[in-house]
Order: sequence, then C-alpha cells, then structure tokens
Amino acid sequence: MKIGFIGDIVGKPGRLIIQKHLHRLRNEHQLDLVIANAENASHGFGLTAKNCDELLAYGIDVMTGGNHSFDKKEIFTLFESHPVIRPMNYPKAAPGKGIYQIEVAGERVAVLNLMGHYTMPLVDNPFTMITSVVASLKAAGIKHIVLDIHAEASSEKAALLHMVGEDISAVLGTHTHVGTDDLQVKNGCCYVTDVGLTGCRDGVIGMDKDVPISRFLTGVGGHHNIPKECQAILQMVVFELNDHGRCINAQKIKIYDDAPDVVTAAWVDTP
Repeated sequence: MKIGFIGDIVGKPGRLIIQKHLHRLRNEHQLDLVIANAENASHGFGLTAKNCDELLAYGIDVMTGGNHSFDKKEIFTLFESHPVIRPMNYPKAAPGKGIYQIEVAGERVAVLNLMGHYTMPLVDNPFTMITSVVASLKAAGIKHIVLDIHAEASSEKAALLHMVGEDISAVLGTHTHVGTDDLQVKNGCCYVTDVGLTGCRDGVIGMDKDVPISRFLTGVGGHHNIPKECQAILQMVVFELNDHGRCINAQKIKIYDDAPDVVTAAWVDTP
C-alpha cells in the first residue's frame, strides 16, 4: 500500500498547485490513499465547503486539521458529510471527530489527528490519549495507522515517535509550515517532524510578508493575507506499507511551481 501525505495547504496558491500536480503524482507513484492537512486551505484560515469539495476533486481522500479547524463554522456540517477530521484531543463537546477509518487495497486504514500542547489551544493531554486510542485500534485488528501530529514543538512530535512508533505506520508532523530534513523510517514507522506547507514559498509561512514584518517592527498585529501572486511549492511525503502496516520505504517530494519534482529518499533505520 502506498500513501501520500500533503503538508498544510495554505490558501488558493496551495489548492492550485495541488490541482496542477496531484493526479499526475497519484498515477506516477501509484498512490492508494492521499491525506492532507487542510486547516489553512481557505484563505489561510479554516476550510469552506466549496474548497473541501475542490480538494476532493483534485485527488485528496482524507483531510486533517489543527488549531484552525473551527475558523470556518460551515466545517461543522462537513464533519458529518465529508472525510474531514479535527484533532481528537479537543474537548469531547467539540464538533467532529479525530479518527477516520477507510478501506484501502483490502485493508482498514485509520487516519488519526492529534494536536500538541505547547502554544496551542486548550486540549486534552495528547500523550495519554494517543496511547489508549492506538491500543484500541490494534485490538480491533487495524494494522495500518497514520498519525498527523499538529504541533509547534519538535520535541512533542519526536516523543510520539518513540511512544507509539512500534504500533503505528507513520507519525507525520504539521503546523509550522516549514519542512524539516529528518524524514526517516525507524523500525517500521515513517517519521518527519514537519512535512512543510503547500502554498506560497516566498512569503512568511505561506502568508504575505508585510503584516508579519510590520508586527515584528512595531508590535502591532494585523490580518494575515495570502498573496494574489507568488512562487508556490507542493510538499508531500510518500510512504509504502507492507501487509502488517509497517513502513518499508518513504520519500519526500517537493515541487517548486512547475519545475521538475525534487525527490529525497528517507533514511531507513532498522533494528
């Protein structure tokens, strides 16, 4: 089974570069499932129904979220009708769910969404929660488990690899919008601290540079905007799982505008 995971989609530029390339990437890499973090897909904040349908048509199968999941209130109905999830450690009263199960290539796959603690909204303890959730899925016979950990601190993401890496297929970091150079397969688990954004690469984490610079100079904030024109990037991790749900290889794919794909193989660390 081959799975593609796209990092935080930021606004229209992110959606457009996915539209240009994803169907080709699915065919070339024979992807059985594509997951994407879409909490910034609608002008940088949240996800609308229109943009959700758009991304599904472009070839995304499941969408995860994070601290911006609830920025567009129409997502409440999307949780009920579309393959869209939010971090599972939001309070139980919050709309939506944090686990999506789908059958792929004859196997059940569980996509999990979790949010870290450092600088994030008030949520339940992600570390105690994920341990019991993974144990429950394994007891139900699900071997293919993919985790999107939406967190600021790299230490939180790395800790999760060591906590649950032997029991799940992939631990994939999102949120910082900056791709990290540590893609690896450790004892059968695909790991990267942050996949990186899909959107404008020539601003500040996908946004126009003027407001962040002004804030740093004056201390006065403003509304972040997505540039109407920019240089774009698409960032995706592709990983292959065996019948037991263990990762056997992985690679990072980066597309800069319409230039040839940049493909980097993961370091495979076996016991």
